[in-house]
Amino acid sequence: MNRQDEYSDLNASFRFSVLEFNALFTSLLEHFEIWAPQRYAARGRFSDADSIGYGPIHSPNEIVFDEKSHFSSKEAVFPVSETMFDLLGDEFVQAEDAQRDILVFARPCDINGIERLDDIFLRNGSVPDPYYQRRRERIRFVLMECAASFENCFCVSMSANRTDNYIAAIRWNSEHVLMRIRDKTLLSLVPDNASPAEFIPEFVEEDREPIGLPNGEKLEAAIRDGSLFEHDMWEEYTARCIACGRCNTHCPTCSCFSMLDIAPEPESGFGRRRRVWAGCHIDGFTNMAGGHAFRKDNGSRMRFKTMHKIHDFNARFGRHMCVGCGRCDDHCPEYIRFAHCIGKVTRLLESGDHE
Repeated sequence: MNRQDEYSDLNASFRFSVLEFNALFTSLLEHFEIWAPQRYAARGRFSDADSIGYGPIHSPNEIVFDEKSHFSSKEAVFPVSETMFDLLGDEFVQAEDAQRDILVFARPCDINGIERLDDIFLRNGSVPDPYYQRRRERIRFVLMECAASFENCFCVSMSANRTDNYIAAIRWNSEHVLMRIRDKTLLSLVPDNASPAEFIPEFVEEDREPIGLPNGEKLEAAIRDGSLFEHDMWEEYTARCIACGRCNTHCPTCSCFSMLDIAPEPESGFGRRRRVWAGCHIDGFTNMAGGHAFRKDNGSRMRFKTMHKIHDFNARFGRHMCVGCGRCDDHCPEYIRFAHCIGKVTRLLESGDHE
């Protein structure tokens, strides 16, 4: 979903004081539900550590501009837990959805991440996912300028460091705010006496630790002949990975989910079906009736995820699924780096040691 054609001709930039921006933000709240990265005190990985995640906000003071969020913006369009329908006796009642548009403050990698989810939920079959689609149609982006790479980021290597899919871009500091506005509704909210400015958002140009992607033809050949799948490089991840699933839940492009059914109550007949995030590294995800399960060892799960992120998705949609945000590396308790895993595949194919 990309509405760039509606605002590509608008490129008005302004300089606001903090107070002026606060007033503009109040006006935005009258038109949009606003989501942004915010700090959740004492809810982080360690004792007394904070967590930075996405959720609705009501003040610009809640936005965390100077740190990478621990969780991605995909929660705005693909909730962790989502009601699909209720059972009322013999009737199916589809869950209602809010009608307000959602304005999401996000960095380029996260905007690109949601575009990858668009491919999965909207273009991966003959029928778009209706639950995803109805929320996605309400999403608009405010680009949070990201001019320098954070720790573990490799978005430049994954060609996800830039985007043109935003209705406004913002550069924030403690004294003033620069905004580039490309939407008629937003522009109508700017006071007539607002100070014009020259502002074009900057993008990351270099990763702290660039990675080399594998040659597509060599990767395809190694997959088809099975040599890469059987290589002992995956045994390292069987030994180290503990299947906690943090890499899946922190990733902006992981799209897997499981169904959770609440059985109808005997008296009222009320029941509910929900879908809940799941992932290839989480125990039980591939379990089937009869006790059969695919990819029981964690090395096989890592292989599956890696091939999906840098091969399968690319073969279908023409771009890699991984956007190089580095959150899987940030939050793995076993210090497994996905960026290094990609590098190992590249070096293996170049050396020919997989044959």
